[in-house]
Amino acid sequence: MKIAIVCYPTFGGSGVVATELGLELAHRGHEIHFITYRQPVRLALLNSNVHYHEVNVPEYPLFHYQPYELALSSKLVDMVKLYKIELLHVHYAIPHAYAGYMAKQMLKDEGITIPMVTTLHGTDITLVGNHPFYKTAVSFSINKSDIVTSVSQSLKDDTYKLFNIKKDIHVIPNFIELDKVRNESLISCRRSIMANKDERIITHISNFRKVKRIPDIIKIFFKIQEQIPAKLMMVGDGPEKEKAERLCEELGIQDKVIFFGNSNEIDQILSYSDLFLLPSQTESFGLAALEAMAWSVPVISSNSGGLPEVNFDGQSGYLSDVGNVDEMAENALKILYNNETLQTFKDNALAVAKQFDIKNILPLYEELYKKAIQDSL
Repeated sequence: MKIAIVCYPTFGGSGVVATELGLELAHRGHEIHFITYRQPVRLALLNSNVHYHEVNVPEYPLFHYQPYELALSSKLVDMVKLYKIELLHVHYAIPHAYAGYMAKQMLKDEGITIPMVTTLHGTDITLVGNHPFYKTAVSFSINKSDIVTSVSQSLKDDTYKLFNIKKDIHVIPNFIELDKVRNESLISCRRSIMANKDERIITHISNFRKVKRIPDIIKIFFKIQEQIPAKLMMVGDGPEKEKAERLCEELGIQDKVIFFGNSNEIDQILSYSDLFLLPSQTESFGLAALEAMAWSVPVISSNSGGLPEVNFDGQSGYLSDVGNVDEMAENALKILYNNETLQTFKDNALAVAKQFDIKNILPLYEELYKKAIQDSL
């Protein structure tokens, strides 16, 4: 199949998932065309089945905000005609599903019918898409998609609750590329750089937004380090980072917490981690938790959104109500106190992660692609 993938090219979960999906599809022989305003961050190696087409938005003084949707729609039309693309797969409802629909209509006027698969990832529905300014357009775009998928049952339920959706939504969870992730030959740094031999390594990775409840992470770790030697690795950057650094100083644990900022060494950090903290207000899926579990790192998380669908309570880690810092710390200590218990949870975390291996998930997309193309004939 010849497939165009439209996504945000950033470090965010939707962009990463879309890029990894496209690369794996290319390895399976499909011709993949990434269409976005910048080369996706994980699209480092191009092969004969992978193509990247940049969407250029010309500056014009009349526009206070440049019309990206218009430029994207036009680019999609041009690329479909030039490369005989058979299907559009757009990730994130805003603005990609809307731009995709406009491209479909322009192509239809030229006698070209092309199906569109829309994948909903989270904040495009629960935060941005639900804004009154966008809600009508988002509902329209989803309903006009040929096939709609969401990354969790929780997100599917939220979409039906927040929007007037008449389409069936297929749940296809996010995935992990285990063979690629667990390439331990690429691990070059030593554990001793991050912590002493007797210290447990606790890790958090995010964009440090309020929804991640960064202060809760610091408070959970404070309670952990009161009972056992430990270090906290904070990976990422965002608006809550400075507040977290100040809280560490107030609690007197600044020498036990390392703030890495945005890092390309995530696999190295996770490979030595003993526990992952994700006490978020909500997560549509919890891709960061899955990436940790792929490195055999158990997860302490909230029970909000799609997290119970990836972090199995009492098996790969523990779930608690949002904001229940005391219980999260207690559960963390249950896992960390004893080497045998920790190893059991590590083994379980990897076993759960294997269920989400891309080899298991990708065929689900392929079946939907075939159905969309067949139904459009």
